[in-house]
Amino acid sequence: MALRVLSQTFGARALQSATPAARRAASQRLSFFSTKYTPQHEYVTLNGKEGTIGITDFAQNSLGDVVYVDLPSVGDKFQKGDAFGAVESVKAASDVYTPVSGTVTAVNEDLAESPNLVNDEAMTGGWFIKLELDDESDLDDLLDEPAYKEHCENEEH
Repeated sequence: MALRVLSQTFGARALQSATPAARRAASQRLSFFSTKYTPQHEYVTLNGKEGTIGITDFAQNSLGDVVYVDLPSVGDKFQKGDAFGAVESVKAASDVYTPVSGTVTAVNEDLAESPNLVNDEAMTGGWFIKLELDDESDLDDLLDEPAYKEHCENEEH
């Protein structure tokens, strides 16, 4: 968006003549408030260097009614791919893995009393943890929304 605004405001020439640092700064702003997905149906929604992590609507539909969520503590550190918690439903129990490395800054304490939030609001109120990202390059191999939707369609067949 920042690149588009810069381009529309000052024209393509201004963007081309911008310093590499200015182009990098503009492109980094694009990662704010974006969501990335794993093929295993976890998501991370970015807000600057903080990521909100949970399971996708596809995952909660597959699990059925969620009855319990086990979460880590604030301050815990995880590497990309580590199991950070578990979710139990009437059908199954499953570990939940972090799509990025970082330190937990918040846990969704509402899930202790209302684990059904995962079913009702998987991508909003049903989030599991927030963490401060260690390395934004962890996002490079995650799926964007169109690629994730395609992945889910292929998995359903």
